[in-house]
Amino acid sequence: MHFLHTFDFQSFLDTFGSYLSAFIFGALIGAERQFRQRTAGLRTNALVALGASAFVDLAQRIDGSASSVRVIAYVVSGVGFLGAGVIMKDGPNVRGLNTAATLWCSAAIGACAGSDMIAEAGLLTFFILTANTVLRLAVKWINNHLPPAPSAHNEQDE
Repeated sequence: MHFLHTFDFQSFLDTFGSYLSAFIFGALIGAERQFRQRTAGLRTNALVALGASAFVDLAQRIDGSASSVRVIAYVVSGVGFLGAGVIMKDGPNVRGLNTAATLWCSAAIGACAGSDMIAEAGLLTFFILTANTVLRLAVKWINNHLPPAPSAHNEQDE
């Protein structure tokens, strides 16, 4: 078995730490989304962060930092495609943009964790949770203080 000759316990522990932190941080983001009953919730955000972490960690272990940078670029692109699947047009309204952005950020958390930047992944988690909770209150306040939108009839008169 080739595995027995190539197994390195230190590298394994490093990978475990990357995966565990990506999973926990992604799950925290996902729990907030699940609480708000969004389409991409607990499992989806945890899996996006974990998957990004796994790809980046694997590239880094196989071929070093240069390869992990290329993989990060592909993760960004791939998760952008995944996020596009949650964006829906409903008449004049577009829904799911925040969910898509949150998935993209969960992938960034995973990429940080996979690159052994666990403190940075934690900091990013804090900012994402802040954006999805505190800024939600700011958006409501702003929307409640906006002047009413002009009607189509008024626009035609001008």
